[in-house]
Amino acid sequence: MADLPPLREVIARHDLRARKSLGQNFLLDLNLTARIARAAGVGPGDSAIEIGPGPGGLTRALLETGAMVVAVETDARCLDALADLGDAYPGRLIPHHADALAVDLPALAPPPRRIVANLPYNVATTLLLRWLGEIDAYESLTLMFQKEVADRLVAGSGSKAYGRLSVLTQWLCETRREFNVDRAAFTPPPKVMSSVITLVPRPAPLAPARRDRLETVTRAAFGQRRKMLRASLKPLGLDPASLGIEPTLRAEDLPVEAFCALARALDDS
Repeated sequence: MADLPPLREVIARHDLRARKSLGQNFLLDLNLTARIARAAGVGPGDSAIEIGPGPGGLTRALLETGAMVVAVETDARCLDALADLGDAYPGRLIPHHADALAVDLPALAPPPRRIVANLPYNVATTLLLRWLGEIDAYESLTLMFQKEVADRLVAGSGSKAYGRLSVLTQWLCETRREFNVDRAAFTPPPKVMSSVITLVPRPAPLAPARRDRLETVTRAAFGQRRKMLRASLKPLGLDPASLGIEPTLRAEDLPVEAFCALARALDDS
């Protein structure tokens, strides 16, 4: 790695006290950030899009892989802190002062694109749902979530963690948990454990369905997850039995493909 100042020195020099309003929890362990970059499979020729680089710990690891790194940061203090990295890796770090919720990420970098980020937990799910809407633009997404959210992303049917987010994500992506991260690895430490998850877009959705219909069906089913499907889906005019689905099951019992069948039935109706 290039001869760069320690991250704690960077934080002190630029007064990068983490701001709770921005959901900032910085990763300073360079062994851990290198592990995240390896899990993401980033390499020369890739565009690595990082959201919320902070003082640049993960940014350093991504640059070390030989990739071009696009760093999207809403906190101007952090952009100033990335200047040393821009000098150390000329032409390969492109900072953008922007809100990730508002920016068109695919327009910022050429393919193949991989999103790699320690996400601010207060907007992590919102960001993921947005990226699922443009998932074909990415080779993969390797993201840090609070463990509770990560559990939902990888949960299978029959699990208590299985829910709307599980269905919508697994419909479009293969999901895998890379590793868990203890809260003590962050500065300041969050109140919860974290997990790194990789999502790899499927060549085609797991089963045919319109996304808006799938969202409607899963919202109804999981919004009243203690109810049997015949009751939770009745307001939509859907009869699970007509599709060969046992109406006394609950939402958490249905695989993704069954929700897609319900979404198609809603579309037909």
